[in-house]
Amino acid sequence: MLPPTRARLSGLAVSLPAQYRTMEKTREEIARQSPFVPPPGALEDLTGIRGVHVRDAGEQASDLAVSAATKAMAEAGVGAEDLDLLLFASCCQDLFEPATAHIVAAKLGAGCPVFDVKNACNSVLNGLEVASAFIESGRYRTVLIACGETPTMTTRWRVPDQEAFLRALPGYTLSDAGAALLLTAGPAGADDPGVLTTHFGADSTAWDACTVESGGSLHFRPADDEPTYIRLNGDLLRSAALDMAPRAFGRVPEELRRARESAFIAFHQISRRQYDEVLTALDLPADRCLPAVVDHGNTASASLPLQLVRARESDRTEPGDEVALIGMASGFSAGLALIRL
Repeated sequence: MLPPTRARLSGLAVSLPAQYRTMEKTREEIARQSPFVPPPGALEDLTGIRGVHVRDAGEQASDLAVSAATKAMAEAGVGAEDLDLLLFASCCQDLFEPATAHIVAAKLGAGCPVFDVKNACNSVLNGLEVASAFIESGRYRTVLIACGETPTMTTRWRVPDQEAFLRALPGYTLSDAGAALLLTAGPAGADDPGVLTTHFGADSTAWDACTVESGGSLHFRPADDEPTYIRLNGDLLRSAALDMAPRAFGRVPEELRRARESAFIAFHQISRRQYDEVLTALDLPADRCLPAVVDHGNTASASLPLQLVRARESDRTEPGDEVALIGMASGFSAGLALIRL
């Protein structure tokens, strides 16, 4: 019998577009295209966000994923020829068909099996669950999770009145980003590094709380551009998150306790208000969390790797530390992963 195997986080990277749009620049663009003009400072006050990253013209989700993946692979000392499996895990995609994982693999020069993992802002976390399961089973030994998020494409710029502006508000916090995690097989001893556990739950009755309708069978060829915008029932999504996430994690009290005691805790962030609400709802220690959303906006499923990278850069984590990743995504789903670095 083979010895137990654990998926080890051997490479981690993010890639942020060079273009940074402040909330004041966002207000100016709304004013340029709309009859309604938000008051100065309104966006900052409502979101608690300074600005967002925006891809260059022609830059695709796959490009952001490849940029991050190249850095993560270099950190791990792994070449494209060493990959056993490539997962593209993201809300966004290059095309309706084929899977964007193929495009990422082609750009990297990888010849391994590939497929997409898609579950809104939990895509990367679900990709981690899938990759870990494959590695633990012995199916694959080296798995790349690549993420490319381009949600700024769903921002609505023309708003006729204040009501429409408030409905469109979540789109102004969306931020483009790439992220990558390189997982390799390692021993699963008591003190060995790697993915220690994952746990997920869902309440799918709230699926319509946050949608982008175009691209599927419901609005495959929209008559106008309305279905291309992000549509959010903020009250429903927030209540689903603040109610369902504690219930989901309450089923695994030991894992939740360990998450609270981790050296660093990353959780999905969409605004400063939501950041503070999650701290309270899950009783998380603020001194071991990082409000990355303030400077980077809502980077969708790249938000958890982004926070881990920022924590590492600021020496808030070191090898041997246990860290927690908490995902919350429209649909609604919640996930928890514990990793020893």
